[in-house]
Amino acid sequence: MRTLAWLGITSLCLGAAWAVPAKEERRTAEKPKADLALYENLDLDNYDLTLDNYGEILDLSNYEELYDYGDLAPKIEVGTLAPRPKDPAALPDPGTTAQTPKLQPPTTAGPVRPAPVPPQAPGLPSCLLCLCIGTSVYCDDANLEHIPPLPPETTYLYARFNRIGTIRASDFTGLKKLKRIDLTSNFISWADVDAFRLLPSLQELILPENRLTALPELPRNIVRLDARLNRIPSTGLRPEAFRDLKQLQFLHLSDNQLDSIPVPLPESLRSLHLQNNNIQTMHEDTFCDSQDHSQIRRALEDIRLDGNPINLSLFPNAYFCLPRLPTGRFF
Repeated sequence: MRTLAWLGITSLCLGAAWAVPAKEERRTAEKPKADLALYENLDLDNYDLTLDNYGEILDLSNYEELYDYGDLAPKIEVGTLAPRPKDPAALPDPGTTAQTPKLQPPTTAGPVRPAPVPPQAPGLPSCLLCLCIGTSVYCDDANLEHIPPLPPETTYLYARFNRIGTIRASDFTGLKKLKRIDLTSNFISWADVDAFRLLPSLQELILPENRLTALPELPRNIVRLDARLNRIPSTGLRPEAFRDLKQLQFLHLSDNQLDSIPVPLPESLRSLHLQNNNIQTMHEDTFCDSQDHSQIRRALEDIRLDGNPINLSLFPNAYFCLPRLPTGRFF
């Protein structure tokens, strides 16, 4: 009898031991089937995660519910008051209200004058009105009516597109290093005789688009003179005005009122522009020496006489020393 009891207990233990692994095997077999069913519901062929369908694929509506940031947020006690000051006099009186400050009536002692402007050091005024870069002064389109005081070291001056009407001899006094003056498109109708003559370093004088009726005396070392689009007649040029300018290479006097070619012309001249004037005739010695047929002026390659009533074919002996014929009318 006791033997039968022990056999029953042993069989029950063995049955329980065999049942646990079988159950685990069934769970392991069922899990891949469930995962496979989950992925079968997803349309992997059309799965394309972009910014347009991001919200449709990922549900972000309860994203904040997944994490609790309460521990990280600072705790703020609502309803607390600042400590009361120990001195009651420091507290405002609740029975009084703030008043708008009253404006003081204007005084009748007289108008308030602006503070006096401190005296400027030599050479500063033009750099306040214009732009100074190194030794160059740029005063373009600054609504100037006269040449401003320039620094003594000025080398290049650009004062184009202003309202300057007169050039005085004192405008450039002491500017021994001034090499270039550009006064294009102003209202200049007069320039003192000595306005430029005493500038020892001046090489370029540019005066187009003004109202000049006469040219002042020029310095000996001038290289380029541009006075196009003015009102200069032949009587506005001094007799033999360019004879002693041994370094003059560019002489541009187009669009003026000249009725003759200014002579004599220096041997250094390379470009002569006299188009759109009223030149009707010339001498045979204007460009070449009629007594010296061996003369050759290789430098003078650019002569513009177009836009004048002169017929260049009437003066065939006037061009034999030139490398090129002048531009103009030959019929």
